[in-house]
This record gives sequence, C-alpha cells and structure tokens, in this order.
Amino acid sequence: MDQAAENPSYPPLFLTPGSHLDPTPQPTTFQPGPTIRVPLLDLQRLDTDLLSQSCQKLGLFRLTNHGVPPGLSNRLFAFAREILSRPFERKVAELADGAVKYFWGTPAVSLNLKEVNWLEGLHVSVAGLSSPASESEFGEFRNLAIEYCEHMARISRTLFNTLAIDLNLDEGQTTTYLSESNGMFRVYRYPICPNPSSYLGMEAHTDSSVLTILNEDEVGGLQVLSEHTWFNVVPVPGTLIVNLGDLIQVISDDRYNSVKHRVLASSVTERISLGYFVFPQEDSVLRSTVYNPFTLKEFRAQVQEDIMKTGSKVGLKQFRKEMPNLS
Repeated sequence: MDQAAENPSYPPLFLTPGSHLDPTPQPTTFQPGPTIRVPLLDLQRLDTDLLSQSCQKLGLFRLTNHGVPPGLSNRLFAFAREILSRPFERKVAELADGAVKYFWGTPAVSLNLKEVNWLEGLHVSVAGLSSPASESEFGEFRNLAIEYCEHMARISRTLFNTLAIDLNLDEGQTTTYLSESNGMFRVYRYPICPNPSSYLGMEAHTDSSVLTILNEDEVGGLQVLSEHTWFNVVPVPGTLIVNLGDLIQVISDDRYNSVKHRVLASSVTERISLGYFVFPQEDSVLRSTVYNPFTLKEFRAQVQEDIMKTGSKVGLKQFRKEMPNLS
C-alpha cells in the first residue's frame, strides 16, 4: 500500500484515496538537476572576500564551525518529528493558536490545487516562547527552540555585521536593518508524495527576510536557480545553509542576490528542515537607490495582498523605482 495513503498524520489533501488533487502531470515536470558547488565559509575565520562574492553571485553559502551543538540540532529534529507525526486532526485542533502554530500546503491553496506545496510545518513565535503558557504546553521543545534561536540570532548578527562593512552601512543602519529580536523560526516536513514529478515540496520563491539560515536533514531536495538552471544543493552533515533574502538585496542596492529556490517532492522518504528567518526592526525604513522606501510592515502587507490576488508572491518588483526613459 502507498505509504502516503495510510499515514494519518498527513493532511487529507495529500492522501491518495479520495484526494481532490488532479493526478494529471503538469506541463512542467520537476526533476533533479545538476549539483552546484556551494561556497563554504568558516564562521570563526570569515573570508570576507569569499563572503562578498557568494552574496553577489549565488546568494547562498554553506557555513561550518558555526557553534551550534550537534546534540541540540538532533534533539530539536527529534521533537519536531514527534509533533508533526501526530494525527492531522490533533495538530489542527491543538496548534491553531499560541507560540507554536501548525500550517500545511500553500497559503492560497484554494486558488489552484494543482500548485499546492507538498509540505506541512510549525510556525514558532520566538517572542511567544517566553510566555509561561508555552513552557507548560511545549516543555522541552520550547527550551530547545529558545536555545537554538539564540544561536541563530548570534550567527545572523555576526554575518550581518561583516556584510555591513562590505556595504558601507552606518552604525544606525547596521543596528536597525537587522533585529535579532525579530526572528522567525519554522519547522518544515515534506511528506511522501505519490507523484513527485508533478508537485513541488515548496514552490519557487525568494525569501522575504534579510538572511535565512537552514538546517536540513540528509534527504536533500533543495534546489537553487542560477543562470536559468535549477541546481541541486546536496546536504552536508554538520553545516548550515545561509541564503540571502529580498531585504538584503534592497539594502545592497541590488549588489547582492536574493536567491530563488525551491524544494522537490519525494515519493520515497520524508524530509525535515529547520528554517530561521531574520528581519529588520518593524519600523525601520529601508532606503535604496533602486527601490522606493518601505518598512517591513509595508513589505509584508504587499506580499500578502499579492498572494491573495495571484496565489504567489510578487516580491521586490512591487517596490522598484521606475527608471527614467532616456530615449
């Protein structure tokens, strides 16, 4: 029997019997591509030239010697798997509100069922984890998440301070354009998909962050777009993947690249990853010679409006300045 069809923890839409998904292959099929060589950086001995080149070209690099204890990551992965392995109805009922919220699929799934993201996960409010209610409800998972996010905030600040020098940011910009207290943590599980050539684990997109730090298992499936080709990013145990988001592309006046990426679905095994996203201060106005000024709140509102209208994010094009016609 199909493993996906008998798993009660999966969203009903992902179960083959009685599924409302169209099994007809899509005009574009999703297949593994060539493997890309990802720049490797040592956080304790940062090569500033390589860091700058990685941000300008690929917009993604691998981080080693980052100081996150392997045991911490392993325990967090284990707890995340346990929570997401609970029956679907229980997750929906118990994780609707609070510091840890359950989500699945595509934000605007009702617009186009053929383009549903084959994933589910946990949205963790870093600030909400400090409340007494979260301590009693989530116990050790809460404590592990807090410790893990402290490491992520440290890594984000270390990287951004170095990039700020490369971008000639002043002290005020260095402080407000990245806020360690404004981080977001998510756990992603990519369920087994019966037709992985027709659906994606996560659709092609750029992140709405300054920086994103990814901690993934050994399964793989992440792809990045470079020179009009989708490349596989092969997992390397003990390392973290850092990718640049839209907001640092704005801060850099398009010198840095917010990399487009996606995740392939698998018919063989599930995939788990931990994603940490860091943003500017909410009221900080991002200024650029290429984009109109905006705040994080305004950017998020535009993204949500675009998703509701079109089913996907439009992104920075909505804020780009009109270039004068010189003809």
